[in-house]
Order: sequence, then C-alpha cells, then structure tokens
Amino acid sequence: MDTKSGAAKTSKEDSHPNPWGSSLDKFTEWDPKGAETLLRVGTNPWTSGVLPRKEVELISLALNCACTNLDEAGTRWHIRGALDAGATREEILTVFKMASLLALHSCSLGAPILLEEAKAAGVEPRSNNKVPTPVCDKAQKIGQWNAAWDPFFNLDPLWTEQVITAGLPVYTGALIPPKLAELLSIAFDASITHMYAPGTRRHIKAALKLGATMEEIMEVLKLCVAQGVQAVNLGVPILAEELERNSAKQKAGA
Repeated sequence: MDTKSGAAKTSKEDSHPNPWGSSLDKFTEWDPKGAETLLRVGTNPWTSGVLPRKEVELISLALNCACTNLDEAGTRWHIRGALDAGATREEILTVFKMASLLALHSCSLGAPILLEEAKAAGVEPRSNNKVPTPVCDKAQKIGQWNAAWDPFFNLDPLWTEQVITAGLPVYTGALIPPKLAELLSIAFDASITHMYAPGTRRHIKAALKLGATMEEIMEVLKLCVAQGVQAVNLGVPILAEELERNSAKQKAGA
C-alpha cells in the first residue's frame, strides 16, 4: 500500500513541468546531480499539493512582478502558468495592483523618520492638511488599518486617502478571496527582494485569522525560497555564452 502511494507521488513529481521550463537545460547538462537536487527544492511547492496550482502560480507571479523585483521573464512565465491554471484577467490584474502598492513601504519606512527628524530640527509642516478621509475611516472601522500608516496619514491625509482607496478593495473580498490576498501579501513582504518583517508578521497573523493553515503559509515561504533558483536561471546562460566567447578567443590566438 505504501509502495503504491509512493510510486504515485513519484510519478506525479516526475511528470510535473518545472517552473523554469527548458531554460535550465544547460545547468542539467553540466551538473546533473546539482540540478536535480536544486530543482527538487525549487519545484516542491508545485508538487506538494498543499496549495492549488492557480494559487501557486499567482503567488509566483507576485514574487516576479513585485516592484522590488520586476523580473520580466518570470512575470511572463507565471502569467502563462496562472492562465493555464484557470486564473482570470481580473485576478492577475489584482496581483499587479498589489505589486505596485508594495512601494508604499517607502513611506512606512521614511515617514516616521521624517517626523522624528523634523521634530528634532524644530521644523513644522507648512499647512494644515485636514481633509475628509472616508475610505481611511472605513479601513479603521473594519480593522484593515495599519498603525504604520499613521505617520504618512498625518503628513498627507489626502494622498493617503488616495492610496488606501486603491488598495483596500484587495482585502475586502471585492477582487480575490481575503485569505488569498493575505497569502499574496506574505509573499510580497517575505520575498528575498524585500524582507519586510512588520508586514510579514501582520499578514501571517491576518492569514491565520482567516483560516489559513501553517502548512499553507509555509508553502508561500517556500515559494519565496524557490525564487533563488533565478540566480541559476540568469547566470548559467551568461556563463555558457562567456565560455564560448573565451574558447573562441583562445582558438583565435593559437
């Protein structure tokens, strides 16, 4: 019984295409064992079955199109994978919106420092920025407000209202399921190109509250690690070209 189950699992893993396609063929040619072990780690989230394939592809898309990464090849590959897995145009556009608004962390970092240093320097804001902020008020009411936003809200409430208006629908279920929104947010914040601890903790906490399992959240983190294979994906073709150039140069000089 166990042997049959293991055979079925092996068959499933062997038949599953790796998310980098044929781009790693040269790596496999040069270092078969190294490629096998690295790709086993990298492809695990696609073969484990913990998350649906569509969610794996959308999370991978998020990691590649994030404003902290902007990997064109990876973005194209995972758009294709997400569409093949049944994702809609609207779901993919939502990932793009989230990827864009990730840049808000520049203000999460900088606005508190600005307020502290301005106070130390005795500098006051030039104008009173009190304006109606109904969307920010709603975010606070439904528990979607982040205290890290307070500093830039105090500096520019009108702009903050515009930002929250753009981002709030992602977390209210209007565009994608709230749990998926939190899993995507974990990926953005825990990604190797961002590593934003406050956001990672906040969205893990929210995901657990929405019913995400520890295993599902761990799969998101594993997808973040899988991005590391991009180093090989980028470097091996360049190395192949440079080795060929170097060989031709040596032959010409012989």
